[in-house]
Amino acid sequence: MNKILIIEDDFNIRNMINDLLIANQYIPIQANGGKEALDLHTKSIDLILLDLMLPQIHGKDLIKKLKEIHDCPIIIVSAITDVDMKVNVFDLGADDYITKPFQGKELLARIKLALRHDGKETIIQYKDIKLDTEKYSAICNEKNLELTKTEFEILNLLILNKGQIVTKSILFDEIWNTKDSADENTLNVHISKLRNKLKIANNLEEYIETIWKIGYKLK
Repeated sequence: MNKILIIEDDFNIRNMINDLLIANQYIPIQANGGKEALDLHTKSIDLILLDLMLPQIHGKDLIKKLKEIHDCPIIIVSAITDVDMKVNVFDLGADDYITKPFQGKELLARIKLALRHDGKETIIQYKDIKLDTEKYSAICNEKNLELTKTEFEILNLLILNKGQIVTKSILFDEIWNTKDSADENTLNVHISKLRNKLKIANNLEEYIETIWKIGYKLK
């Protein structure tokens, strides 16, 4: 599981993020200020959530120091909405910026994206399905799934967005880059084949739900 360093001096916000991460199978490490964060940051940390308004050391002054210890994605989590500040922290090496207050599902989506781009999140899981995005291998109910590249990418996208509807337009954009290179019939064929392979591996479970005229989601 990925380790995430939370650098936040507000006790309630820090604990809320901590609980959110645990519930979504991440390992949180808490720091309430800059000095503690520098002590806790090691090569085992996969991502950092960094508040800017911290005691002792301002968050923007921490970015370079943290990157020098170990260069991993840094997502700024701050109430500051000033555009110049956002540009400044990006120039300093921050990878993303989310403003407070935020929805938990948005923070989780940004974490997934940052880890995906960083190549850290190689194993993703849903129920008894396990995907290795580095080896392009898939297991369901302890059985190997012989998926095509397109089937693998569809399942990967559904798992990354579990609990949410993945629209047909998103599937066209993400899997085929443009709708012009695929049509609804092509998509339906791939979904049907993917469903059949999952059913063969586990006929007691239905994984993919069709949202009529909109797209698909994991049940």
